[in-house]
Amino acid sequence: MDKRILGKRGLEVSTIGLGCMGMTHGFGEPSDEIEMIEVIRGAVESGITMFDTAECYQNDDGTIYNETLVGKALKPYRDKVIIATKCGIKVINGKQVLNARPEVIRDSLEGSLKRLQTDYIDLYYLHRVDPNTPIEIVAQTMKELMEEGKIKHWGLSEAGTETIKKANDICPLSVVESEYSMIYREPEKNGLLDTLEELGIGFVPFAPLGKGFLTGTIDTNEKFAKNDTRSRQPRFKKESMEANQVLLNLIKTMAKEKGATSAQFALAWVMAQKDWIVPIPGSRKLSRIEENIKATEIELTKEELTKINEALDNMELKAERWDPNSDNAKRVGR
Repeated sequence: MDKRILGKRGLEVSTIGLGCMGMTHGFGEPSDEIEMIEVIRGAVESGITMFDTAECYQNDDGTIYNETLVGKALKPYRDKVIIATKCGIKVINGKQVLNARPEVIRDSLEGSLKRLQTDYIDLYYLHRVDPNTPIEIVAQTMKELMEEGKIKHWGLSEAGTETIKKANDICPLSVVESEYSMIYREPEKNGLLDTLEELGIGFVPFAPLGKGFLTGTIDTNEKFAKNDTRSRQPRFKKESMEANQVLLNLIKTMAKEKGATSAQFALAWVMAQKDWIVPIPGSRKLSRIEENIKATEIELTKEELTKINEALDNMELKAERWDPNSDNAKRVGR
């Protein structure tokens, strides 16, 4: 697989990465650990080099950590892969609490290093911006951790443009992670992509398949489990999914012209926007991961992109991620 460079410090990764969260967290019950280890290792053998996890991807009692799974799976490949993990969200009594104080970041890092069975992290994100800790202090802490050799690159997740600029002034960012897909194009509209291009920062979109919706395999009558985050998202209500079928129809038509699946086309669209964008779709099935990898072979011309984006602009989609009054909504774009 071809490689892409994220950020001015030259973080080289596969054109597409793997989001590992859903294997243990956020999408129903955790999968069998042995099976998921084989899936992750299969992804490595298929050419993927970047793997995304986080400290807070855990169950309420702290007995299952996504990082532990990723660490076991990638240990034989440590010098061949890029491990990205995140700090800044602590799980306390089953609730996620933002905390980015320097001592908490350092404590989180030590825990992540242990669970991931490594002595350094390739890419360390602040998972969400903590309003009680100035971003300048966070950036200084990350700078110190880089100087100590404990992390190689750092990034922000779901941060606003002004926060990104302030952080980058203290310690240059390699990556910003945020949701971006054909159904959620907010990074184009809120200045995020423009800011990243201006500053030379890479972009890692999570949920590039709209949390499965853009694959066209989710029935509008789907009932999501209580421990599936989609059960709480407006976008996955029956009326929203029905309204958004127009997008699925477009993707299906365009994908057919390219001899691709809907998932492959949706990923190709993301990657075609900029050559410093690396999506991290997740899956529990190696067959789906291999399908996603083939999206890197699809080429979209500027004319095709313009045509597609004009069609998207004219759609009235119900793409809201969270209830505006929810904690999740309030934590985005700070």
